[in-house]
Amino acid sequence: MGKGVVSAASAMFLVGTLAGVSGLVKDYPVYGGQAVRYLLAAVVLLVMTRAMGLRFVRLTPREWGLLGALSLTGLALFNVCVTESAGAAGPALVGTVLGAVPLALALAGGRPAPRLLAGAGVVVAGATLATGLGSGNLHGLLWALGAFAGEIAFSLLALPLLPKLGAVRVSAYSTALAVPLLTVIGMVREGTGMLRVPTVAEAAGFAYLAFVVTVVAFFLWYTALPQLGPGRAGLFAGLIPVGAIATGAVLGIATPSGYDLLGAGLVVCGILVGLTARRPAPPAPGPVPVPDLAAERT
Repeated sequence: MGKGVVSAASAMFLVGTLAGVSGLVKDYPVYGGQAVRYLLAAVVLLVMTRAMGLRFVRLTPREWGLLGALSLTGLALFNVCVTESAGAAGPALVGTVLGAVPLALALAGGRPAPRLLAGAGVVVAGATLATGLGSGNLHGLLWALGAFAGEIAFSLLALPLLPKLGAVRVSAYSTALAVPLLTVIGMVREGTGMLRVPTVAEAAGFAYLAFVVTVVAFFLWYTALPQLGPGRAGLFAGLIPVGAIATGAVLGIATPSGYDLLGAGLVVCGILVGLTARRPAPPAPGPVPVPDLAAERT
């Protein structure tokens, strides 16, 4: 479980660092920028699949449906909802709502152990405190709830796909599918102005978002998810505001307050409590499945 813990913690911390570079791309059209980000990430991930000798795997209609739903809800619509919520009510509200992700994933994993549930509750409290208690309007809250649903879908829709595809291919296929989805949304919301030549600073920001926050973080998260299960892995979503606080301090953007540090401490304590919970007993062994050799053919 140690490797899964490191992967999950690193992934969510890296996702939190996007707050530190968001200022570099804040003046670029939002949806066009997200499409560019996922396009760059998809190219890198598809090259990785080729370099690692991972062949294209034929998916069933149900698996294509899961992959499409993952790209639509967990990537494209998630970004739309975060953007709209922040625009309507400020970033604190959506950050606070997303702080409840650990508790939701703990409940989604079945009947969580009391210690896991308690740890998730502490993580939620810490993430909420570190993010800042949100305030806003109904419009912003509804968009924030949409972002919350997208974040849950990002994990739960990937779980059935990971045993067959693995972390690299799930990341590659989902980011590639997100590009046309975001392009359509961008054309509707921003028109032909959704794309322009970025400045040097914007190019650097998009490179970081594509290669670090998307390629690296997605791979680490999808590696950890099947190892830890949604309940334990979800605890580490509380590190997102911690990553944001650390990045702001390192870059000199913002000095963490006492509430920020207290919230970060609560997140760490909640994770430690949740990880001490017993994992459910594995199911009784059944017949050994016959590998589908045809699935690995190109």
